[in-house]
Amino acid sequence: MGEIKYMTKLKIAFDVDDTLIIPTGAFADEPHTYCGIYGAVPNYKVIEIFHFFESQGNEMFIWSGGGVDYARTWAEKLGLNAQIIVKQKREDMDIAFDDMSVDLAKVNVKVKRLNNSISRK
Repeated sequence: MGEIKYMTKLKIAFDVDDTLIIPTGAFADEPHTYCGIYGAVPNYKVIEIFHFFESQGNEMFIWSGGGVDYARTWAEKLGLNAQIIVKQKREDMDIAFDDMSVDLAKVNVKVKRLNNSISRK
């Protein structure tokens, strides 16, 4: 019989706005910060997915077009343990969760926006 091979850790990234958090309203002028710090609620369904992958021993990342500080603030506020990185295409990223159709990882999962019809093309 052949040797059983186990998967290595996956590198999985989650966007902040409209992915890990749901805006309660669009009210700020700056792109990617319309949620502010208090203008959003956790997207518990996506956070459950985050915790599933984390529980499997994968490497977890959080990023945002709003920048590293913005992503770090939300990671802390949501209690998520992840590396905070710049949002960009990364050849070494295995899965990326985002509300926009993007090509940021080997597998890209588009998260349905809730309570937000603002176009950010």
